[in-house]
Amino acid sequence: MRTQQCSSCESGGAHSGENCSSSGSSGLSPGSDSDSSGVVCGGGSGMRGVLSRYWSLESLHSASVIADGSLEKTSDDVGSEEDLYEDFRSSSHRYGHPGGGGEQLAINELISDGGVVYAEALWDHVTMDDQELGFKAGDVIEVMDATNKEWWWGRIMDSEGWFPASFVRLRVNQDEPMEDYPLKLEDGREDDPRNAAHRYGVGQTTKDQMRTNVINEILSTERDYIKHLKDICEGYIKQCRKRADMFTEEQLKTIFGNIEDIYKCQKKFVKALEKKFNKDYPHLSEVGCCFLEYQNEFQIYSEYCNNHPNACMELSRLTKVSKYVYFFEACRLLQKMIDISLDGFLLTPVQKICKYPLQLAELLKYTNPQHRDFKDVEAALNAMKNVARLINERKRRLENIDKIAQWQSSIEDWEGEDVLVKSSELIYSGELTKISQPQAKSHQRMFFLFDHQLVCCKKDLLRRDILYYKSRIGMDNMEILDVEDGKDKDFNVTIKNAFKLHCRDTEEVHLFCAKKPEQKQRWLKAFENERKQVQLDQETGFSITEVQKKQAMLNASKLNQSGKPKVVTRTYYDFLMRQKHPTLPTNLPQQQVFMLAEPKRKPSNFWQNISRLAPFRK
Repeated sequence: MRTQQCSSCESGGAHSGENCSSSGSSGLSPGSDSDSSGVVCGGGSGMRGVLSRYWSLESLHSASVIADGSLEKTSDDVGSEEDLYEDFRSSSHRYGHPGGGGEQLAINELISDGGVVYAEALWDHVTMDDQELGFKAGDVIEVMDATNKEWWWGRIMDSEGWFPASFVRLRVNQDEPMEDYPLKLEDGREDDPRNAAHRYGVGQTTKDQMRTNVINEILSTERDYIKHLKDICEGYIKQCRKRADMFTEEQLKTIFGNIEDIYKCQKKFVKALEKKFNKDYPHLSEVGCCFLEYQNEFQIYSEYCNNHPNACMELSRLTKVSKYVYFFEACRLLQKMIDISLDGFLLTPVQKICKYPLQLAELLKYTNPQHRDFKDVEAALNAMKNVARLINERKRRLENIDKIAQWQSSIEDWEGEDVLVKSSELIYSGELTKISQPQAKSHQRMFFLFDHQLVCCKKDLLRRDILYYKSRIGMDNMEILDVEDGKDKDFNVTIKNAFKLHCRDTEEVHLFCAKKPEQKQRWLKAFENERKQVQLDQETGFSITEVQKKQAMLNASKLNQSGKPKVVTRTYYDFLMRQKHPTLPTNLPQQQVFMLAEPKRKPSNFWQNISRLAPFRK
């Protein structure tokens, strides 16, 4: 019996009922402007669905879009999974995502049947290997063999070779001509569909049809997504709340996060989309303004994405007990949802927020600059990329608190409150000479600048990889003063490469000297960045809960108890590569955020060894 891989409304989630339905969509690369992972649905064998792929085909139930923009068939019209799969194999369907399993089979079936499959490059692929195919982002590649899930064989012009599947995505419209024909619009007549038909003949122009396809896809996937969220809220959460003997409110909050808030937001969003949808001429629909209107509301996904790993861990713990396994299965059956485990359903919101930039990029591609929706779609694409960047940044910051907790646990003789009480980001670190009053004594110390505070440590005389806590300085009321070389009047010493920290409240002054002028400038820039970070956190409302802080410190203490040496081996060198190499990018927002939608992979021993040497590696 064939095992099929299908995805939910948002390539990885699920729908209720016997069949899984969603609109076809372009393929998405892990670590790219895309949503990434799917869930495997058991075919005739009825295997339990699990998270297992980087890629996901939108669904074999996806409705085909015909020339007039209507739907050829709906999920209610289709037969069994086996029949649908055979229909898919024999059809000219061209929608899908690259990847393994069913997707690869479908792609190779199309190729073997004489069909042509095109993929679009997401990233540059630069190679010196004559067996590999080099290309630039935006190039269109003819896929000739997709047997291997990681490396495909393709052709561009007269060049053929292997290329990484993760660098491309399948085109939404496989039948689109390779060359775009310029559209000569007449002044004052471009918005009239009757004039378009007169100029270009019967039917829509090719580009208008492509825009129709993308608009239909956006609406279809939104409706499916709403159904999916409703199934989770009514099929699982509602039933769990009835069993107070099995679930506490805290457990439900951990497992489901703020998915109910997301459900409420998405219901309003899909209504806004439907109001802007032009049923007679879908390509004239103006949906860009809807994304702009809801861009701030979409930031609620940040909380959900940050909580998702905790949800998976809690589910893993509960499902080790058979009564929870039976309970979750009963919830699924009562709601008539497809055969996918709960963690698969809960992945869908993560994938959804990842998919918006891709859909808008596709919509912009097929929107003429003269179209009234062009500017809004362009602005919406930038807005949703920014939302994705903020979500990614918040996730990175949340992961940082574990590193900060591990770093603090490695410091000897720590005193006072934990760093995490006030801080969540390391801005800069390095060695400075601190001059203290009243005797103007100088001490060489290691300083770590976090948001809101500067921590001072002393190196061990024999073991230079061990640090001892000495003091800290609060930064919220500090003024940074650049000091000229020469004799300082306050401290009565001759200084070079110096700066001061002046407390506005107490008039307390701290004097520091760097070894080189460039080191001093780095510190001055770091203090400036610290204030910017604090201001940005206030504007975006970023905060870390007390529970998250306590959990991070608990995890750090467990690591120390597990027998790992309590040392800071080159901490200040290994995790601050960005300081020594200013041109090194701090992150890749468009890539990293989409890693959220990937299934968890077994960690490499290599990185475990590295993290053991540098527990606070950034």
